[in-house]
Amino acid sequence: MGRRILFLGPPGAGKGTQAEMLARALGVPHISTGVMLRDAIAAGTELGKKVDAIVASGALVSDDLVLAIVEDRLAMDDAACGYLLDGYPRNLAQAVALRDAVGEDAVEVALLLDVESDELVARLLNRAAEQGRADDTEEVIRHRLGVYMTETLPLIDHYGDAVIRVNGLGAVDEVFARVVAALAK
Repeated sequence: MGRRILFLGPPGAGKGTQAEMLARALGVPHISTGVMLRDAIAAGTELGKKVDAIVASGALVSDDLVLAIVEDRLAMDDAACGYLLDGYPRNLAQAVALRDAVGEDAVEVALLLDVESDELVARLLNRAAEQGRADDTEEVIRHRLGVYMTETLPLIDHYGDAVIRVNGLGAVDEVFARVVAALAK
């Protein structure tokens, strides 16, 4: 069994970029629930149709459904050599469900990208402007960050000694070098 890494970090921390780079470097699948849900919808699978209807109604995809998707993905051959989870679990209930479904060693390391909130707000406002998303105001972004803190802080406690904090400020390559160095310890 290879590395089983959970990537944590607030919106705008660069989690997706760092997770992709790390998964490539380690030769393990990057398992992003957001990407898997979008892929299922695009493929028009039974699951995709179910997810599409939920998303179209404005509801959130249930923890049970996301867990089923993650379990299916972890059962694939390429995940036997390890994996990198990105976007799941994102709260304590999901972490407990994952442990119950996959086992105590479902997550070996929880990498937390630390970025100060004013920097995150600036990054997310910039991203919103680039993508033409006028509804992403500073107020909306600060609310999203608050939700992240409320849901994710209990995860940090849950994973305890398995959590490795990495400074997420700086150029992509600098942050990646810190991530690799932190994992090597």
